[in-house]
Amino acid sequence: QLDLLNKHINTNNFNAVLSLLIIFVIIKSIPPILSWFVIDASFAGDTKDVCTGSGACWTYIKVWMRRFMYGMYPNAEQWRINLSFIALTLLGSVGNFATEKFKKYLTLYYVVIYPIIAFILIYYLISGGSFGLMWVETGAWGGLSLTFIVSFFCLIFCFPLGMFLALGRRSTLPTLRYVSVGFIEFWRGVPLITVLFMSSVMFPMFLPEDFFMDKLVRVIIAISLFEAAYVAEVIRGGLQALPRGQY
Repeated sequence: QLDLLNKHINTNNFNAVLSLLIIFVIIKSIPPILSWFVIDASFAGDTKDVCTGSGACWTYIKVWMRRFMYGMYPNAEQWRINLSFIALTLLGSVGNFATEKFKKYLTLYYVVIYPIIAFILIYYLISGGSFGLMWVETGAWGGLSLTFIVSFFCLIFCFPLGMFLALGRRSTLPTLRYVSVGFIEFWRGVPLITVLFMSSVMFPMFLPEDFFMDKLVRVIIAISLFEAAYVAEVIRGGLQALPRGQY
């Protein structure tokens, strides 16, 4: 196996020298990396004062782990996020256990039913305000859990919109095609950080004073529109790759 690997990687003297150089760099790098990550690192304690060595301060990660995962969500209510994600994971794995009789309904389940269940769980369980649960505003949400929530709903919304735009860009109707092209090129030409800034800060300035839209909703809409433009190009590329006889 080593001889076969050598023949495929070290095809000439230059590649052989590169291989030796990479091995040398790896060997020289392992001791200081291990020293920083493990040997000289600080694991115990609950304050930054224990991090006096030259290694990594894992105590900081341990102390702030809840903030990394949940943001400013109240500590006593974080079980609601955990329960929601466990329930969504179990419901999302239904397709792995579906019998042949029910597999034909999986598309309907994942496209329509599952997103509705996810929205209900997130709205009533994570937000609260009903069934005796304390209301937690979305401004307190954060961390990795918020990233998963935003990603989940953006993926749901951007795919059908991207498919419609991809079909519109390949349409023979000039109006539909130009509108699709304009939308795709506009959103692909704008950085995502600008889209987020406009949706969270600038967009409310153009709304009537008595109209309120939650910042999280604005962000999900903005990212969905942004990602739909990229999804549209991916789908369009796939359609163009099909030979006319297979279309």
